[in-house]
Amino acid sequence: MNSNAVIAIHGGAGTILRTSMSASAEADYHAALNAVLSAGQRVLAEGGSALDAVSEAVRLLEDCALFNAGHGAVYTAAGTHELDAAIMDGRTLDAGAICCVKRVRNPVLAARLVLERSDHVLFAGEGAEAFAAAQGLEFVDNSYFDTDARYRQWQVAREQQRPMLDHDAATLASAASNVNEPTPHEPIDPNRKFGTVGAVALDRHGHLAAATSTGGVTNKQVGRVGDTPLIGAGCYADDATCAVSTTGSGEMFMRMVAAYDVAAQMAYRQVSLEEAAHDVVMNRLPKIDGRGGLVAVDVHGNVTLPFNTEGMYRGFARLGEAPVTAIYR
Repeated sequence: MNSNAVIAIHGGAGTILRTSMSASAEADYHAALNAVLSAGQRVLAEGGSALDAVSEAVRLLEDCALFNAGHGAVYTAAGTHELDAAIMDGRTLDAGAICCVKRVRNPVLAARLVLERSDHVLFAGEGAEAFAAAQGLEFVDNSYFDTDARYRQWQVAREQQRPMLDHDAATLASAASNVNEPTPHEPIDPNRKFGTVGAVALDRHGHLAAATSTGGVTNKQVGRVGDTPLIGAGCYADDATCAVSTTGSGEMFMRMVAAYDVAAQMAYRQVSLEEAAHDVVMNRLPKIDGRGGLVAVDVHGNVTLPFNTEGMYRGFARLGEAPVTAIYR
């Protein structure tokens, strides 16, 4: 049995500045990250698979209103919610994904069932919902995903007439709510947009898995799909190299096939997880204005959580050790 079992998660990256976050809000994020990591850690401790651990972690992140996935998803330009998710098993290279669903309570569970019960990898829109319904998954009204905080961010984005990463929208909305406080950071431009949640894990059997889920971009056009449900862009896992979940400007991560690039560099350049992930996030993505980060773990239990933005909600937990969480650099 592998003694290096570990889980790592992220809750999105972007313009997250101390000046725009209260102490109580900061404590809420740390508590939420800690709870999710503890749940994933329990799955691994009980001998559960990496696939089980990332499924549970991302399901809990989807249920937490603090993050842009599931309940807490951002609004589209039409004032609705469209959700994407993906999951991958490093043991078999099996993968499942869904995109543009509006009524599936936990998209990551639907993605898991695509992996397990379908000959396909990706379902979209009505087809994805029909598949999820046939599997007996829980459906909710689209308004279930509403939150006051995301609604305020949407109003700000509409006034700016642009889509924006959810944490950048939150920063701007926070500043706008207090006219005496200066805006701590200009909102990112339309090509720098995304916010998401994800998890990677190495289980006690030595297998890897990754999962990613998102509500997309604040004020995004209806039907827009980012990197999250695209295997190799927002999510990738291979026992031969690593498991990766990304967050950031989705279009750029798609163009760079960012998650797979980490694994490919390890395989073909024979570099470490740390070096491969650093190169993708700090060198390759910035060349096309790609902003964001990723969490990754390799088969030896090494963990890396690089990002090139002001902050990224993140953390990891090894068996028998207290979870470690962070927000800023």
